[in-house]
Amino acid sequence: MRLLAILALILSPMLPLAAQDSMPAAPYANRQLDDPAMEREAQDLMFTLRCLKCQSQSIADSDAPMAGDMRHQVRIRLMAGETPEQIRSWLVERYGDYVSYAPRVSASTWPLFALPLALFLLGAIILRRRLGRKGAAGL
Repeated sequence: MRLLAILALILSPMLPLAAQDSMPAAPYANRQLDDPAMEREAQDLMFTLRCLKCQSQSIADSDAPMAGDMRHQVRIRLMAGETPEQIRSWLVERYGDYVSYAPRVSASTWPLFALPLALFLLGAIILRRRLGRKGAAGL
């Protein structure tokens, strides 16, 4: 009996995790909008948003439940009159910059934009110095 109680205590935190996958998908997770132009806007936006569970797929391509919930949010917010940029801003605010394949320059993302330029300049300086020495030594 004591072993059964210990086993129940160990396994009880895992029950909510098992329940998450058994819940039905959100209504607009896999259902297209009736308006073709609005659905095209939704699809265009969904291809620019990253699935947080898969990380290498857009929410349009992912089968993860979280991606389905995000597709549902995109569609219902478009139907409510929000623009794709407002929806993107809301998702970035909620999940962070990582959710967008096109991050904006901000206090936390500026190194992503500055580092390639700095590395290029450093490489150009090193290359110029090396070529400058070889050219002077050859004379």
